Amino acid sequence: MGTGQAGAEAPIRVRITIEGIVQGVGFRPCVHSLARRLGLSGWVGNDGRGVFIEAEGVPGDVERFREELRRHAPPLAAVHRMTTVAIPARGDRGFHIVVSREGVGRTTFISPDVATCDDCLAELFDPADRRYRHPFVNCTNCGPRFTIIRDVPYDRPATTMAAFTMCEDCAREYLDPADRRFHAQPICCPACGPTLRLLGSSDGRRTADGDPVAGAARLLRSGAVLAVKGLGGYHLAVDAADEDAARTLRARKHREEKPFAVMVADLDAARALCELDAEAERLLTGPHRPIVLLPRRPGTVVAASVAPGDRRLGLMLPYTPVHHLLAAELARPYVLTSGNLSDEPIVHADADAFDRLAGIADAFLTHDRPIHVRADDSVIAVAGKRVFPIRRSRGYAPEPLRLRPPARRPVLACGAELKSTFCLAREGHAFVSHHIGDLENYETLCSFEEGIEHFRRLFGITPRVVAHDLHPEYLSTKYARELQDVDLTGVQHHHAHIASCLADNQETGPVIGVAYDGLGYGPDGTIWGGELLVADLTGFERAGRLAPVPMPGGTAAVRQPWRMAAAHLDAAYEGAPPEDLAVRIRHGTRWDDVLAVAGAGVNSPPTSSAGRLFDAVASILGLRDTVTYEGQAAIALEQRADPAEETAYPARLLDDGTLVTIRAGDLVRAVAEDTRRGEDPAAVSARFHNGLAAATAAACVRIREATGVGTAALSGGVFQNRLLLGGLLRALRLHGFRVLTHHRVPPNDGGVSLGQAAVAAARDARGLV
Repeated sequence: MGTGQAGAEAPIRVRITIEGIVQGVGFRPCVHSLARRLGLSGWVGNDGRGVFIEAEGVPGDVERFREELRRHAPPLAAVHRMTTVAIPARGDRGFHIVVSREGVGRTTFISPDVATCDDCLAELFDPADRRYRHPFVNCTNCGPRFTIIRDVPYDRPATTMAAFTMCEDCAREYLDPADRRFHAQPICCPACGPTLRLLGSSDGRRTADGDPVAGAARLLRSGAVLAVKGLGGYHLAVDAADEDAARTLRARKHREEKPFAVMVADLDAARALCELDAEAERLLTGPHRPIVLLPRRPGTVVAASVAPGDRRLGLMLPYTPVHHLLAAELARPYVLTSGNLSDEPIVHADADAFDRLAGIADAFLTHDRPIHVRADDSVIAVAGKRVFPIRRSRGYAPEPLRLRPPARRPVLACGAELKSTFCLAREGHAFVSHHIGDLENYETLCSFEEGIEHFRRLFGITPRVVAHDLHPEYLSTKYARELQDVDLTGVQHHHAHIASCLADNQETGPVIGVAYDGLGYGPDGTIWGGELLVADLTGFERAGRLAPVPMPGGTAAVRQPWRMAAAHLDAAYEGAPPEDLAVRIRHGTRWDDVLAVAGAGVNSPPTSSAGRLFDAVASILGLRDTVTYEGQAAIALEQRADPAEETAYPARLLDDGTLVTIRAGDLVRAVAEDTRRGEDPAAVSARFHNGLAAATAAACVRIREATGVGTAALSGGVFQNRLLLGGLLRALRLHGFRVLTHHRVPPNDGGVSLGQAAVAAARDARGLV
């Protein structure tokens, strides 16, 4: 019964509307339980906006009900707005969950997929429980959400569980307000849920009778490559200690050197492989379960081909019952990497998986619950006390981010070309998509277009303003320009990076934005990538840059860093680099040919790219002359650096009154001279990092003197480099700057769509679109 005096006070009735992440997270059961405990009558249900409630009782109990809803919402819920309106009392009895309704408009938010909770895990491994070893155990506190939702309101018929009819036992739990599975939409058990199967890759038939998990573990121990169906798509797995199996997977997947992620059973297994601090443990064991990049311990049992030449490992803990069962059965770490050929999106449809992965996997551990939306694993980096995403996807998307200022009209931001995401924005919320991939092939473009249509339907957003990159050949730009009945706004790539950092921190500027990345289309027709911008959300002025050099061979220079070494050395030594440089000797006559092409301006656009500068230095030090994936040379350079080295190479600033130019050639020449003298590459790398950080901070000071702007924002893929990021943060703070960095979206191109959306919203608010 309630705490009020029913005889002393007349009952009141209120209609409450709650918006936020309130569907699929146990919110209606929570409301039902609370209302029953307080003795209120009325009902609760889902609609296209969120949760609607009518509650009747004495005033004190109704007010307590509202307060408790805000303070004690379910763990996975996020209440963004609660609206209360008084309505006439009805005098009804009891409190009920009512049938969902479509409602007017769609403003509800969708929960990301959530790792299996401790209660469900206890059942999974309890021989006395009816869900013992059931690969699809879940409840209102965990399990699939975003990847199985076809439409809203979030009810079973609108998910990929619609085809599975609940048995009597599950239906009883589903309808019991005291049960943990009360209105858990993916509820099932061995009698009524999906079926896990182990299939051969050649014929799609069962490989053997018996427990498919035990069979899968036997295959992994024998050196086989296994395709495993997860929440957001298929993964490819091998025994992480089996060098032959890891090499086989690389050859079949056409992934030469990019590291694989490793799944471990628990924190003890993670500690055996990597150095963990409290923040890393929190990330590994939290509900999001991302891949966490961690320093590996020497002499671990992981095969060399899992992460060749990398001092880090990407670790993750199991996040589905299937992963937990496989980890327990195998009792050793296993590789778990995206199920695709290199550069293609992760495969999520069964028929597509059997077609595309048949030449890679020896068998499939799969099931018959469809995946509606593909979603790669998220990747998180930890740098001291700083945590920032490298890839924001499964476990985080599509959780909304606050948008300031709010969008006057609905916005679609189409993102960049690499590490593609898109963003839909409505009023004060931005919905950044899951990771799509590099928009360089038809399959990824289809995934991009399908994802936009799904988000539009889920969130009820019809964009009126569309933001895109300035690069005319990006597929995302072409997609935007083909849309009808929208207002387009082009956003320069590096402005979008800085705007992304501003939006990530709920700020509007102005700031001195340091945008260091690989490549971006500059308004002056050159390739930008080492930029200092005075920017707010509506626009920017280029106030500084790294000194530009030719990019010999265009995109060939991205794959062959030695070309950038030739260009930077030629500039640093004014056309006469020393002939005894090892990098020059390694490439013989090709060196002179490349410089001749660059000098003639043939397919050699000028670039200020910080990423290409890192490539050049890595090549001069003999770390990488060619790369097989983006950022490989820069990663090698960072990992080779001695963090105890405090010396910094000096770099001059050139200031013509409108543009501050950092003489990158000074850094390159210092690297070359110390290399010629036989200095330790670890010390040389560190001095380069320290020198670039010091020169960048000095340039920011020079710009502050001219503009009065005292806040700096750091964005772009180069700031995934923890050594540079840490050094620049310290230097800027020493000079009295307030510094913004990323913490919710990646600093790389995966965050560009949020920046574009923030720019579009700000421009539209001022009538600039």
